[in-house]
Amino acid sequence: MTALATFQAAMQQLPLIAILRGLTPAEAADVGDAIVEPGFRLLEVPLNSPQPLESIALMRQRFPQALVGAGTVLDARQVREVHGAGGQLIVSPNFNAEVIAEAVRLDMVCLPGVMTPTEAFGALAAGATGLKLFPAELASPVVVKALLAVLPAGTPLMPVGGIAPHNMGEWRAAGAAGFGIGSSLYKPGKSAAAVREDATKFVSAWAGTINA
Repeated sequence: MTALATFQAAMQQLPLIAILRGLTPAEAADVGDAIVEPGFRLLEVPLNSPQPLESIALMRQRFPQALVGAGTVLDARQVREVHGAGGQLIVSPNFNAEVIAEAVRLDMVCLPGVMTPTEAFGALAAGATGLKLFPAELASPVVVKALLAVLPAGTPLMPVGGIAPHNMGEWRAAGAAGFGIGSSLYKPGKSAAAVREDATKFVSAWAGTINA
């Protein structure tokens, strides 16, 4: 299955990206199990984590059903490094046309961070697969609704920052296609058991949101 096909399948089933900032290779298997088994299929290891490429390689091998890749990707060289580790997902905090172009060249899914219509349209024109609304704390569901009113129909717009099970519903009602989930799911020092408990809460919250 291609990276895009895996992404599209995940967006249909559970469009939540697990942002594993600070994950170590030693934790990759247990924390990955705690997230994948409840239903997550989108796994992001930010490059400012310890030995991120090693964690990506380990998780890519362990979870072939998931789309594994990196966050905080800031230049084209890093895109190539993630690809070399087996990663298929590139997530950035910003819009950088060179990052997107390299990800497209390597058939990777690319979700750049945007906040304004100018950034959003620029990223899509460069070939972005979808858009990360970041930081969502600076935006609101009203912003999501306004952006989606002018963006091409079907554009995946995923808020990241401050997302918790209790507030997903209002964002989803405004049209958010999914979310990136960071410290409320995983942070350094959190046990795999606690991660699993919170992952299950997010899965249940999403199910409740889409059934509402």
